[in-house]
Amino acid sequence: MTSPIEVCWRGTEDYAASFDAMRAYTDTRGAYGPDQLWIVQHPPVYTLGLAGDPAHLLVSNTGIPLVKVDRGGQITYHGPGQVVIYLLVDLRRRKLGVREMVRLIEQAVIDTLGAYNLDVERRAGAPGIYVSPGDGAAAHAGAKIAALGLKIRNGCSYHGVSLNVAMDLRPFDWINPCGYAGLQTVDMATLGVAPRWDEVAARLAQQLGHHLEQHTASAEAAPQADPAPSANAAA
Repeated sequence: MTSPIEVCWRGTEDYAASFDAMRAYTDTRGAYGPDQLWIVQHPPVYTLGLAGDPAHLLVSNTGIPLVKVDRGGQITYHGPGQVVIYLLVDLRRRKLGVREMVRLIEQAVIDTLGAYNLDVERRAGAPGIYVSPGDGAAAHAGAKIAALGLKIRNGCSYHGVSLNVAMDLRPFDWINPCGYAGLQTVDMATLGVAPRWDEVAARLAQQLGHHLEQHTASAEAAPQADPAPSANAAA
């Protein structure tokens, strides 16, 4: 039987420290290492994925560091007022494929924002979560409110999901977010919702844990072939 998921609150932490720690955990966790959700908030930083194009950083003198990382996808921004949760999950043990993992993360974000009466949706071919046209915030329809990026190594995931709560959004204007020119980025505060950062973080972690455990229970009840994940996913 799969062990319970551990939730680790890491506070405000430099991106490089989180990056090094999750790589180290993945390399040393072994077959029985517990799955963990790391909740963190970063000082301002841009991250660029494996195949990322530096040209998507539109302003060279932002004063914000750029870190090249090993997830999939292009450039994104992390900063204060954003909930980041890293998912250190043994996908093989949970009989979970990469695409299923992405959809699970997206659904957890949708359910979290739904609790605040925010209507959001997936977008085909562009992982992440976007404001729905029918949300009542017409000026922000199609804007991105959450991004995700994963790395799978030895059947285990790291990196994760970021949800914009109440941020200075200007650094998103200095990039093509996730490689999309002109993509608007929004936060919960802009949509008229102002919960505490820690409240949103706890709710999102709860939803991620719920969907992971729900999938695992279903998979254990109906065994399936090992998905042997080996890909990256990102938005």
